[in-house]
Amino acid sequence: MYIKWTVSVASLKLIDINICRLAVITFSICTVVLGIVLSFVPWLDYIIFRELRLWNGSVSYSYWQRPGVIRLTKVYIFNVTNPQGFLENGEKPKLNEVGPFVYREDMEKVHIKFHDNDTVTFQHNKILRFVPELSVDKSQKLVVPNIPLLTVTSFSPNMASFVFNLLVSGLSLTYRDRAKPFVHVTAEELVFGYNDPLVTLAHYFYPKGKRPNSQMGLLLARNGTLSEVSTIYAGQDMKKFGYLDKINGLDHLPHWKDKPCNNIRASEGSFFPPRAVTNEDMVYIYDKDLCRILPMKYRKDALKWGCTHPPESTLENADINPENKCYCGGDKCPRRGLQNISPCQYNAPVYLSYPHFYDADPTLLDQVEGLKPDKEKHESYFMIQPKIGVPLEGQIRVQLNLKVDRAANIRVNNIHKFPDIVFPVMWLQEGIEDVTTPIWRLIYLATAFGPIAAPVISYSLIVAGILLIIYVFIKAYKKFVLGQNSIEIVELGRETLRRGSTLIINGSHKLLNHKEASYQPLRKSTSSSSREDGVQELNFIDKTESLSRSLDELKSILNRDFVKSNFSEMERESLIHADNSFILSEHRRYSVFKVPESLK
Repeated sequence: MYIKWTVSVASLKLIDINICRLAVITFSICTVVLGIVLSFVPWLDYIIFRELRLWNGSVSYSYWQRPGVIRLTKVYIFNVTNPQGFLENGEKPKLNEVGPFVYREDMEKVHIKFHDNDTVTFQHNKILRFVPELSVDKSQKLVVPNIPLLTVTSFSPNMASFVFNLLVSGLSLTYRDRAKPFVHVTAEELVFGYNDPLVTLAHYFYPKGKRPNSQMGLLLARNGTLSEVSTIYAGQDMKKFGYLDKINGLDHLPHWKDKPCNNIRASEGSFFPPRAVTNEDMVYIYDKDLCRILPMKYRKDALKWGCTHPPESTLENADINPENKCYCGGDKCPRRGLQNISPCQYNAPVYLSYPHFYDADPTLLDQVEGLKPDKEKHESYFMIQPKIGVPLEGQIRVQLNLKVDRAANIRVNNIHKFPDIVFPVMWLQEGIEDVTTPIWRLIYLATAFGPIAAPVISYSLIVAGILLIIYVFIKAYKKFVLGQNSIEIVELGRETLRRGSTLIINGSHKLLNHKEASYQPLRKSTSSSSREDGVQELNFIDKTESLSRSLDELKSILNRDFVKSNFSEMERESLIHADNSFILSEHRRYSVFKVPESLK
């Protein structure tokens, strides 16, 4: 029992060695295959885009839902320093830019709902807080055009003049300061609202859903939860990622009748389709205050950083750029550099331009004094990372102007002297200067670390797998072919087959007589008396000694023959004197175990 058990243990050790070697080879092959697959599959892009898509738990979702970035709105107001000279003496209005009045915008998305068609619906909740350390005194009085009054008087040529004279006369008696072409207000009042009788009347008499706010304020509608419900693409299709699908349930802007003016294929500013996916040079931004989508074009000299700017044709005259004709609304199209946004401003004649009439028709600049256009200060831009479409930095700069048509029949308070003019009121800059830390990590992974690490990981797996396979085969070759570790082989065989020598002993009946001992008569009996007795004296003969000699001779012969035929000269001397049980085992493995005829 002991001998059989030891044979089993030795066999298990050999099996363990083979299983370990096979496992290492299998692991190496899998490593090589994995490295080859990863070198052809954009696995890093899959990880990046998975975290970029909007789903509850992704890196981009937390950034999008509550950005946490410092988003500033800077307001600059044009103070009119010569209102009397302008009205009475026909002077050009002298404008003095006062600002900035800086407001920090805390924004989050609320009422979020995901849909099965890869879209998500939400509303904006915005709170603007004044930042005094970055601003000038917001309590100082400024002289600006009386927007409600001039809006009403601009319609007078198309209506009975006596009605407007009566209206303005009544206002001058009841609200003396609110019936003049210019009003004195603070920056806070102009931005976030002041009481005006005309606005109050319009609020009560306009149809519900179209009525303006109860106060006059250029940014009054920006505070609180906005009524506008937006639906954007969540990123399953990266070519649409971040773009609007619907606004208030509509797939177009209701302010304009024809395309491309009513198109909403634009981003609300959080994410853009990656240029690396779309291969397009143009992206689009939608802002409710702009009343249109604003195209932004990648500049060839800044593609590395993804810098985009509005193309020159954005506010071009409709005669040169026919796509802008649908913004005219049937009226005469404005000059270059102006955009009519009255449909978004309760039909008030408000026109959009770049600050200080930058990149606009020179005649607009000639009508006023004090404006100094500067490309660096007044141009809008967005720095968008092209690979993942995340805006790193961006500023939208626009100017609000009041288009005044002369009301020659209204002589109250010299209103009839107010000429036809596009009068600058204020300009604002809104945007971000940095992104949050999690988004920077995603950007670093996608643009800096990833492109280097991905091929290094793929090729390292291939090289490591190949080297491991080579190492295993070299070790196997040294052990079983070259014999450089013959001592280890001998010891392993000695341990295995010495304990298994039972095979030789139990099988010796094939080589010798079936009986290890026999009995022979001591002497031959010749007498008849002995035969009669039937008994002979037997002599016990022990054949163990003969068996031992026969086995030694057999081992010696097998040893020499086997070593001579299977090993090199250098190995013969060491192996020929080795334990014969190992030689017998190897002899049996190669099926050369033959018994000489002399021993049969």
